[in-house]
Amino acid sequence: MPISETTDTGPSLAFVGCEISAGADVGAGGGSGHTQAQGRREVVVSGKRVKTIDVHAHCIVPEAAQLINHPLEAPGLLWSNVGDRLAQMDQTGVDVEALSINPYWYRAERDAVAELIRVQNETLVEFCASQPDRFVAFATAALQYPDLAAEQVEQAVKTLGFRGIGVAGSVAGEDLANPKFHPFWAKCEELGVLVFMHPLGTRELEPSGRLAGNGLLTNTIGNPLETTIALSHLIFEGTLDRFPGLKICAAHGGGFLPSYANRSDAVITTFPNRVGPLPKKKPTEYIRGGQLYFDSIMFTGEGMRHLIAEAGIDHVVLGTDYPFPWNTAPVDHIMSIPGLSDEDRIKILGGTAAKLLGIEG
Repeated sequence: MPISETTDTGPSLAFVGCEISAGADVGAGGGSGHTQAQGRREVVVSGKRVKTIDVHAHCIVPEAAQLINHPLEAPGLLWSNVGDRLAQMDQTGVDVEALSINPYWYRAERDAVAELIRVQNETLVEFCASQPDRFVAFATAALQYPDLAAEQVEQAVKTLGFRGIGVAGSVAGEDLANPKFHPFWAKCEELGVLVFMHPLGTRELEPSGRLAGNGLLTNTIGNPLETTIALSHLIFEGTLDRFPGLKICAAHGGGFLPSYANRSDAVITTFPNRVGPLPKKKPTEYIRGGQLYFDSIMFTGEGMRHLIAEAGIDHVVLGTDYPFPWNTAPVDHIMSIPGLSDEDRIKILGGTAAKLLGIEG
């Protein structure tokens, strides 16, 4: 029976699927390429087989969503079984997906969300154990109750063996830098887990109509904007200073912040009396420092080159946004980045993520 089917014996995992064409073959330039093994694309760089790791891949646990009557199907999303996902991974050269669930439970009541998180995390563990060489997962937590979230993180890591935690860019309209969330950040720092931040959009702007009209601006602009706001608050409100051991991976290349972070440096000298207590470092130093990581959903080689120039090669990791077809040729995308060494490409394709998530080579 497909793993995504619902049974009477326990919860199941469902994937949101869509048709995505496989990317073109990697060229031979720089000694890099691929091999095809039983229909599975294997990425080879400098004659070495590279384990590729996608840090940005979506799924949902239907039984958990049903606990708060969350709809399982949204417009434009198709459901498919795990075979479709594995076939797509094989075609595009993705060896491992780190699964995450966009938080839809931040307004749920405490008892309901406690049960939701339990079901969700246990199901993710069960599923990943069924395909341990292909999937790991980010645990989920009820951030609207920071004390409960801290307990959930501890249980997820120490009991269930998770390697990371997923969060949104805000919690029911509250910024992640709000001191009420310090217990959650403290626990993540204590346990040394990677936090994957995925935006839910800037929903506060939607009632104004500013993001209405053509272009799906609620997603096209709204998603990276929320990440930009979230990271900016974590810097300027001192959260990253308070928890220097935090490791956060921001989706969609960190939103707009890495592309215009020097303005955040400049505001400190332009309006020194209006920025509040100053962070310990310039904002650009946090981007280039050891706490923030960024996925590769940047669309062009030049866009990736600039992100790497701002963040550093050790802080950029592979992301696809599966099943949404933003990055349909992830390996080719990395190979298109100008001026990188093979060692650099290996880091982005999987080397850095393997270290962050404790995945063996």
